[in-house]
Amino acid sequence: MKRIIEDHELVVEVLSNWGMEEENKLYFRKNYAKYEFFKNPMYFFPEHMVSFSTETNGEISPALILQMFLSSSTYPEIHGFLHVKEQGKKSWKKVYFLLRRSGLYFSTKGTSKEPRHLQFFSEFGNSDIYVSLAGKKKHGAPANYGFCFKPNKARGPRDLKMLCAEEEQSRMCWVTAVRLLKYGMQLYQNYMHPCHGRSGCSSQSISPMRSISENSLVAMDFSGEKSRIIDNPTEALLVAVEEGLAWRKKACLRLGSHSSPRACSQRSAISMAIHRSQPWFHHRISRDEAQRLIIQQGLVDGVFLVRDSQSNPRTFVLSMCHAQKIKHFQILPVEDDGKMFHSLDDGHTRFTDLIQLVEFYQLNKGVLPCKLKHYCARVSI
Repeated sequence: MKRIIEDHELVVEVLSNWGMEEENKLYFRKNYAKYEFFKNPMYFFPEHMVSFSTETNGEISPALILQMFLSSSTYPEIHGFLHVKEQGKKSWKKVYFLLRRSGLYFSTKGTSKEPRHLQFFSEFGNSDIYVSLAGKKKHGAPANYGFCFKPNKARGPRDLKMLCAEEEQSRMCWVTAVRLLKYGMQLYQNYMHPCHGRSGCSSQSISPMRSISENSLVAMDFSGEKSRIIDNPTEALLVAVEEGLAWRKKACLRLGSHSSPRACSQRSAISMAIHRSQPWFHHRISRDEAQRLIIQQGLVDGVFLVRDSQSNPRTFVLSMCHAQKIKHFQILPVEDDGKMFHSLDDGHTRFTDLIQLVEFYQLNKGVLPCKLKHYCARVSI
């Protein structure tokens, strides 16, 4: 199972909620989508899952739904069918659930929301919500989108209240709503002030969790007596490519000053294999494994990794996330004047090695749907 450690929580307190006799291990992974619902609420709250306890006039936007979660007076209700594991049994039952500020309820009569048909299932003030990583394999869940409520005083796995959604967006909606109802404005404060958590760290000692806005980055020209901002996007692109080629050329010269065939072949071999030491390179993994790794790191625009192509051993594949979807781009080899280059756009933009290619697309969108922002590490700690 996995759960998000909120910025205001202490890891030792989370661990203390598990029994001392239990042999648990903790693995930590960076989650770039931790606060994504503040940036793109439309991905987290589908219309068919949201209703309101009071009458509303007109259409409610996802941003307004988010504000309602943070308000103490009003709140939206999350509702829909979930599969629930019956206590003490291996079977699962499909039931209609309703999430309110007071807790999670299920209906004993179809989709009825009448008080006499609603039964209390779990509260979240003294419980933590976990996402199941192997619910289908270990517990016979009907799908791979399981989650559960773990009471703070749980004595073992039998006390877990296990649920399963039918799709990832549905599970994401339930889990996000529970976090918002449980922590409220505290989550927003964590998002706005990432260094003002329980640890009392200062902005001088620890860098912010969120990267600098793209709007604050501009292309600069320092070739003249005075520096200037390059406003023309085409000029900025040409300067970036020229600078990257010049930097890589200097690096190659540093690798070996001799021009013998042996030295040239060594430099070529280094250029072809230098990417293998990079944390974003994942060697021989499948398309499905790449997608799984990116989902684990968070479906945020610009999360990426580079891997060997399974269909063509001479090529590589750039896998990245954009608009909650994972896309794959083939990096093709291009030969020119006896030299090999890498390209994403049929040779229009060429790179001597994969490091140069990644660095370029971290600064420039080019043919990609967005810039590369967060690499998906081989070993997530």
